[in-house]
Amino acid sequence: MATRAKDTRPPAPPAESAPDTAEAGRTARGGRSRSSAKGEQTRARLIAAARTLLTEDGLARFTTRNVAALGEVSHGMCHYHFQDRTDLIVAVIEDIRPEWITPLEEAVQAPGDFARRADRVIELLTRPEGVDLSRLHSSLHWFALNDERVRSSLEAEYRRWRGCFVDLFQVLADERGDGLDPVPLGEAVAAAADGLAAVQSLDAQVDAESVMRTLVHALAAGARGPRAPGRA
Repeated sequence: MATRAKDTRPPAPPAESAPDTAEAGRTARGGRSRSSAKGEQTRARLIAAARTLLTEDGLARFTTRNVAALGEVSHGMCHYHFQDRTDLIVAVIEDIRPEWITPLEEAVQAPGDFARRADRVIELLTRPEGVDLSRLHSSLHWFALNDERVRSSLEAEYRRWRGCFVDLFQVLADERGDGLDPVPLGEAVAAAADGLAAVQSLDAQVDAESVMRTLVHALAAGARGPRAPGRA
């Protein structure tokens, strides 16, 4: 596994130093200092640049120096916000959550019975994944194989993603009230969805909606709660 870089975080540059007394007072009253806003903007630019490099150039050119150059930020300022490239990658993993996990969570949590929520989930799952996001995921998976911190962060995101499917089948379990365990059902659909995405990346002719609809509704129809003691 890759180890964490030994460089240390330099002192904050003057452009993003602590606010003066007047600014601190405004911040304490609920405002936000200009230096704080500037720092957030700089951090966002660095994350955007990191995403671009990971998407377009993959692994070869992904260094903090290249990220800083692409984001038009000094290398020192990059290391002020991110200690090393692992920090940057973890920030990217968090940054893309609204693009693939949050919509799924919202589809499951929105009102409706199991069938309605399942339809929303299937509709999301069968949208073709953008090329950029697909390439970005591939790069993140490679880094996860070589950096324990990246692996831990990405694993947590996938655990959250799989949890959406478990929550979906929990709705079915609540409707039926027969003690149905939603975990294996949700995990099965999550694994199928992940595999289907890989198949689609190679064969666009696969009818993803038909596959997912058949799987989800077959699992829902065939699922059984725990058997009563003494029953065959």
